[in-house]
This record gives sequence, C-alpha cells and structure tokens, in this order.
Amino acid sequence: MKIAVCVKEVPDTTAEKRIDPGTFRLVRDDGDRMLNEFDKYAVEEALRLKEAGVADEVILISLGPEKAVDSLRQGLAMGADRLVLVSDPAAAGSDYLGTATVLAAVVAETGADLVLLGSEATDARSGVMAATLGEVSGRAWVTAANSLTVSGASLTVERQGDDGVDTVEVPLPAVVSVTKAINEPRYPSLKGIMGAKKKPQDVRSLADAGIAAEGVGGQGARTKVVGVETPPSRTAGQVVKDEGNGAQQILDFLIDKKIV
Repeated sequence: MKIAVCVKEVPDTTAEKRIDPGTFRLVRDDGDRMLNEFDKYAVEEALRLKEAGVADEVILISLGPEKAVDSLRQGLAMGADRLVLVSDPAAAGSDYLGTATVLAAVVAETGADLVLLGSEATDARSGVMAATLGEVSGRAWVTAANSLTVSGASLTVERQGDDGVDTVEVPLPAVVSVTKAINEPRYPSLKGIMGAKKKPQDVRSLADAGIAAEGVGGQGARTKVVGVETPPSRTAGQVVKDEGNGAQQILDFLIDKKIV
C-alpha cells in the first residue's frame, strides 16, 4: 500500500504576517518559511504505518513555489520516500477547491490508497482541505482522527466528536486528517537530514501533472476575498477599585456591554 501525505510550506509562525493590499493574499516572500507544523503529525503517522508493515511507500505531495522544496525536505528527513511538488505561476491564488484539484490529480497518479493531512495549515486555519480533497477525488473522508487502524481494505478511525469520541469505519481508498493527539512527531536524525537531499524530489508544472490552468489559480477560484481590515489597537482596560461594591461594578459593566 502507498500512503500520500499532503504537506504545505507556510510562513514562520513567529513572524509578523502581511497581506498584499492589491491581491488580498498573504505575502509569502517575507521572512523564513517552514513545513506546516500540523503536517508533521500526518507524516509521522504515515511513517509508523510503514514501519508496521502496513505500507511500503510514503509520498509527500504539495502545491507551492519551487523553493518550497527546501522546507518540505524536512518530511523527507523524517523518513518519507519521495516528494512531488506542483509549482506553476498559473496556480498562484488557488483557493481550497483549486488546491484540492491539483492534489487529487497527483494522488491519482501515485496510486496512493490512503491520503493523510494535518488538521489545518497555520497560514489559513480553515481545516477544510481533507473534506474538499475527499469530495474532489471521490474518496471516503474523515477529519480530526485521534487514531487510525488499517485492516485489509478498510480503515477504522477514532475521532473527537461533539459528544465524545466517535469510531468510524470507512473503505479504502480514503482521505483522513489527523490531530495532534495522534502521535508525537520524530525529530529528523543527522543521517536523515543528509539523506533527504538524495531522495527523489519531483517538481512539476500544471501541464506535467495534466491539470488545466484555467481551472486553478486566481482565475479558477470559486471564492474571493473582497476586503481586508487591520484589527483595531487594544485600548487600555478599566480598573475596578473594590470598596465593598466591586462585584456590583463588574456586574454593571457586563450589563452595559450586553454580556449578561
């Protein structure tokens, strides 16, 4: 069995983010970039399944600029076998559906039976990619997996639901996003880091991947950002001096703000 892990290069989470006022897109050329932290849990789970003999290959798949290879190589250093990166100027500005379309095409080409993703990306935090990819690729999909077990042609997932832990069984092929509760990602060893550069790193254009440019990128986006505003600066707080009526002052404040 092959496992594909969809990964993403994101801006350093500690850096200040900036939105381009002309395109309303996140500026990605400033500062350091890194492998999305949540994706490491998906990579780790894929590697554990391979080590358990469930899978024989772990493939990283991504959409982004060509230089993203440097960040995504961390997944190879952890132990993944190869990387497929679709990089094309025409894909810039792809929304969730466009991104899922690209990822689905590459997943189909690799023949992966199971696709794993992190729960969300730190630059967007939408958490919808697993569901979108599942729908686009016509696969069963499950989100927020705390654990997963592969048995033959099916997959059993324990996921956190609104009323507790749900146990879900789905047929393979499937798409699953995992939470941080599923494992603890390993640190790449020095040997892994050195060997990562020698592993296959296939950078393709949209045409190479058999994807029509007009269906992705800004021109094919089904969603649109119509405006961006900077949040207001924080104002000084109100100090309540308790002279025996502190509780009443707080209550009056909450009533005034229509909180209670």
